[in-house]
Amino acid sequence: MSTAVPQTFGVSDAVELAVVERSGFIESRHAGSAIVLGPEGEVLASLGAPDAPVFPRSCLKPFQAITIMNAGVSLEGAQAVLATASHAGTRKHVQVVRSMLGRARIEDSALQCPADWPGDRASRDELVRDGLGTSPLYMNCSGKHAAMLLACAQNGWDQATYLEPDHPLQLAVRDTVERFTGEKPAASGVDGCGAPVYAISLTGLARGIGRVVNSSPASPFALYRNAGLLTAAVLANGWALDGPGRANTLVIERLGLFAKLGAEGVMVMSAPGGATVALKVLDGSLRASTIVALRLLVSVGALDAAAVDALEPELDLAIHGGAAVVGRIAVTAV
Repeated sequence: MSTAVPQTFGVSDAVELAVVERSGFIESRHAGSAIVLGPEGEVLASLGAPDAPVFPRSCLKPFQAITIMNAGVSLEGAQAVLATASHAGTRKHVQVVRSMLGRARIEDSALQCPADWPGDRASRDELVRDGLGTSPLYMNCSGKHAAMLLACAQNGWDQATYLEPDHPLQLAVRDTVERFTGEKPAASGVDGCGAPVYAISLTGLARGIGRVVNSSPASPFALYRNAGLLTAAVLANGWALDGPGRANTLVIERLGLFAKLGAEGVMVMSAPGGATVALKVLDGSLRASTIVALRLLVSVGALDAAAVDALEPELDLAIHGGAAVVGRIAVTAV
């Protein structure tokens, strides 16, 4: 379903966001684009080409989850978060996914996301010790797929074709993306989990996530009420969005930010005051995305630098030489 369209920004449009320093030598450089918008959508910082289209990948999940809730599926707490999560596949995550499927007596086999190992090493090791293998349940998008199946069951939509771009659910997702971001997708494709993915600009992505996070659970409009409910659930259940010791969970639990990663180096974060950052690392690596996003929020006064300093040692930024730390990933954009 891909179409011939302008591609994402190129090397000439990107700026250096971070470097990898080993033993005093710059070994690698991560270039990309980023934008920070204020609570009213005003531009607080802009780097590279934030108006060029990108595939946001899993950063689209909040819009997908809101669509599902708007389709009549009641999602609260951890179930709401699993609908928007890129989870680590721990036993706790899988229990929530199974509870979602169980609401409509949907079999695990109905999940059309690929079979995978848990992203969490301890959970993966436990499966191996038990002689078990991969399953769609452990795939990081299984919560989203379970929620999509619930929406089909709720509305009498065909479950076998729920990932087709012309399915009623996917048409509604596209509409939600357009309404929150204020953009028509520049391209469409297939995400790693098999669901449709839509190319929008980082500016549109930041605008859309900012509107989600600033929505009220008491809004008279269902779309924004569900956005507010989803945001509250994420902030109260950071473990469910990602996993133990993983970046998004740490940022949510320690700093109180709404945070969501996307494959191929995409990241969105929104601070309590309403400032929202969206970025993409051009080479697709996520290893610098979290710290770059945090430092950009610090640079516009939306986040306390000391709080980020305290969290930084837990973000896996150290470069090792044998057993010794010989360097680090360092932000150069600000």
